[in-house]
Formats: sequence, structure tokens, C-alpha cells
Amino acid sequence: MITAFVRTAILYFLIMIGLRLVGKRQIGELEPGELVLTMMISDLASVPMQDFGIPLLVGIIPILALLSFSMLLSHFSLRSLRFQEILCGTPVVLIRDGVLQQQAMERNRYTLDELLEELRSNGIFSIDGVKYAVLENSGHLSVLAKSQPPTAKQLGVSVEPETLPTVLINDGRVLSRNLRACGRDTAWLQKVLRERHVSSPEQVFLLTLDERGKVLCVKKAEP
Repeated sequence: MITAFVRTAILYFLIMIGLRLVGKRQIGELEPGELVLTMMISDLASVPMQDFGIPLLVGIIPILALLSFSMLLSHFSLRSLRFQEILCGTPVVLIRDGVLQQQAMERNRYTLDELLEELRSNGIFSIDGVKYAVLENSGHLSVLAKSQPPTAKQLGVSVEPETLPTVLINDGRVLSRNLRACGRDTAWLQKVLRERHVSSPEQVFLLTLDERGKVLCVKKAEP
């Protein structure tokens, strides 16, 4: 029992000190390399903690090697922007002036559902209201809303409240349940597409309808 406690304590403090030397970072902000490092270290540490027949150095030496390798890469990243770009990648613009950058989304395998969820978490419910949406290296989406004109309250006038758009077409797929929930049918959808010179839903990347009847249609980018 004492042996298990001592081995576990040594590995615990070794990992804590090593990760502290690597740098301060929240789990959600880890770069891909840092995430891989964390996972590998946890696997290496679990083996000597569970099997007392394995010498403790069998776990310690690979952990120290990984931490040293990580710090070496971090040092090169600070000295070379090109190396940092290769190792960590670069931020990618997914929305520019209210326009979806479909090729950038496809390259980063970032779906519409993920994008809309991140926008809602930033208090934005319409793509039209986004100046820039940037996918950071950590996977976090940074959103800059467009400059807003004076509000109705400031001008002393009353306007209809903002409404939540409902997605009817997601990357060429018609969401029939959402269509029925909005009180619309396939005939209405075909009419909307014809008005926008679209022959089929497969040509639409995103189509939404809000409670005031406003339609947002984004066609798929040409391959």
C-alpha cells in the first residue's frame, strides 16, 4: 500500500511540474500537440501506477522525454513563425461581412450546426449580423458583430422584436420537421427556391426562415 502511494505521488508531482513548465492553458484552449501530449502522459503514468512489477523509471523516462520534446517545439515556435504555422496552424475566417466561407468550413470540417451553435452562444442569431467569425487554433470561434445603428429604444420608436431563425435546408438537406413546424410545405419551399433561381435543395448550403417570414438563402459555392 505504501509503495503504491509513493509511486503515485511521484508520478503526480512529476506530471504537475512538467505541465506547469510547458505553460498555462485551459483544457478547451489546448493546441493539438498539447492535447496529444496530455493524453500520452496520462497513459504512460497509468501503467507503472497499476503494475508494481514495472520499474518506476519505465514511466518516468518517457514522460520526461515527452515534456522535453514539447518544450523544444515550443522554443522553435517562438523563434520561427513559419514553424509555428506548421505546428499549430493558423486562424481561419469562416464568415466575412455576413458571407459564409464555405471552402474554409469544408477544409476545417466545420459544420453549419457547429457554426450556428457558436454564434448563438455569442448572442448572434443571424449570419447577416456577423462582420467576422474566426476559427482559432484552439477550436474556439471568435465573433465580431457588425456595427449596430442606434437602437429603437434610443430613437424612441417601437419595432418588432428580433426572432429566432429556423434552419430549413442544411448543406443540401431539407429538414422536413422544421419545415412543418414553421407551417410550410414542400410546395412553398420550391417556390422560394425558384424565386432565387435555385433548381433543387442540393444547391443550397443554408436556408433559414424567421418568425416574421424573412428568408435567408445561401447557395453552395462552386467547386
